[in-house]
Amino acid sequence: MGEMEEIKKIQQSFGVIGRERELERALAVVKAGRHLLIEGPVGVGKTVIALAISHYLQKQVYRVDGDERYTEQKLTGWFDPPVVMRLGYVREAFIPGPLTLAMQNGGALFINELNRMPESVQNVLLPAMDEFRIEIPKIGKITAAKGFVIIATQNPREFIATSPISEALRDRFELVTLGYQPEAEEVEIVKLHTGVDEDFARLVVRIVRATREHPDIRRGASIRAAISVCLLALQLGGDAEAVRKACHLALPTRVELKEEARNQLDEVIDGIVDSVLKRTAGFERPAVSAEVKKKT
Repeated sequence: MGEMEEIKKIQQSFGVIGRERELERALAVVKAGRHLLIEGPVGVGKTVIALAISHYLQKQVYRVDGDERYTEQKLTGWFDPPVVMRLGYVREAFIPGPLTLAMQNGGALFINELNRMPESVQNVLLPAMDEFRIEIPKIGKITAAKGFVIIATQNPREFIATSPISEALRDRFELVTLGYQPEAEEVEIVKLHTGVDEDFARLVVRIVRATREHPDIRRGASIRAAISVCLLALQLGGDAEAVRKACHLALPTRVELKEEARNQLDEVIDGIVDSVLKRTAGFERPAVSAEVKKKT
């Protein structure tokens, strides 16, 4: 099977719209046995790409979500106290963590938002990535089975609550970057996830895309926000006023104003909605697929 056939199969099997270039590169990295870092803003599909590649290659996935409270023991494993009391520090008392399980079974360790993890936890990954083995106290060495790989995602440095991963760790990854997709692809994604028609999806996508270019907004909304706006608007009546109400529900948690912004967030959202509606002639209630009608 050629590269393009593989990419099309991934798109069809896992509902990926576009992303041919990114899929090609991510697939090449994992098939080569290298570790993959996917970087991009919130909501651009980093997790979708990571899981699609893993499942397409038939790898068992062990997921970890980045958290500043995550510990080395959670990653590698820990001893069950009652069993230790009876048997001592034996292998039967050891409960393997996701890193150990992925290594033992030749699976994929998927780390979502790697750069939210403490540096001490990140450092545990280094020997696993370099030598494909780790040392666990009282257990000994764990050697990775064939097929073991680490796939991680991270947000860019400018995002709040993130910090750059160490140079040593970054050096062990191959990097694939994801940005916002073209308008036409975002429209197709919204249609796929909501069932609304082309015109309604395009209207909402244009509102969301406008948040990324507004002078008062530091961080705009992703396609995830557009999906929420559509689903909420359907519940609220599906007309222009419903879209406005839906935007006030979905966008405040997904956009971030600049400190020097001259307007309040509600005013900014109203301004964006007004601007897009003025450029959209003949807006009507959306046509909705039968499947979505059942859901709503």
